[in-house]
Amino acid sequence: MKIGFIGLGNMGAPMARNLVAAGHEVTGFDLAPVEVEGMTKVATAEEAAKGQEVVITMLPNGQILRSVAAQIMPVMAQGAVLLDCSTVDVESARQVAQDCATAGLLALDAPVSGGIGGAQAGTLTFMVGGSDAAFAIAKPLFDIMGQKAVHCGESGAGQGAKICNNMILGITMIGTCEAFALADKLGLDASKLFDVVSTSSGYSWSTNAYCPVPGVGPNSPADRDYQPGFAAELMLKDLRLSQQAAESVAADTPLGQAATDLYATFVEKEDGKGRDFSAMLPRLAARARGQ
Repeated sequence: MKIGFIGLGNMGAPMARNLVAAGHEVTGFDLAPVEVEGMTKVATAEEAAKGQEVVITMLPNGQILRSVAAQIMPVMAQGAVLLDCSTVDVESARQVAQDCATAGLLALDAPVSGGIGGAQAGTLTFMVGGSDAAFAIAKPLFDIMGQKAVHCGESGAGQGAKICNNMILGITMIGTCEAFALADKLGLDASKLFDVVSTSSGYSWSTNAYCPVPGVGPNSPADRDYQPGFAAELMLKDLRLSQQAAESVAADTPLGQAATDLYATFVEKEDGKGRDFSAMLPRLAARARGQ
């Protein structure tokens, strides 16, 4: 396929690289001087989008997505697919899809899970909202960039699934960190607790695949001094999106709100920015009850 790719950051660049390696013709744009071997780099988003069968965007937020979409839709070919892999608010995803439909374009909101490692390895999970027709066109690309693509429903459903998933992740990571910090204060060996939790009712991805304790379980950011695989500020962004969505439909999410508040303190008032979201463990371990 002829593919435009807009947004070549930590996630977008390896995704584009995997598409090039699979034989697709990729034209890319980013404000930063990023190079991807085999990709044609151009000077504007419009140049990246013009004449392409699929245009992929990986952008920081909904406001930027709306702005970029408004720039590129006039130059996109009729029937082309705007495939947005950013994590943004549901309303922005739905508005861009509606604008695409008006312009004779197809749209998918397809945020990802799997982090930088998943983008590099081509093992991302895509949560996809949009029409069956658009999903069918993009499916071969999902198969290259990821290991799974779930068509969650109409436009906005992909973003909804992503923020619900990451609300669970934020809550369970805090619970995991609290438990291991408590265990340490009780004099328990962390590796022994891991052996128990990872094979019993405390099982979760946060423990089994991403244990926040250095030297325990599979290799994780905890073993690299909490250099981010998924940065705490990105978790905060997703948690805030979950609470924005919850407010819009009057959903009661007390643990989601508590996780949002805790990560906000960690990122904005403490030393959490630039660290992995699992660095909540040393943060909690250093504190006494009631602090």
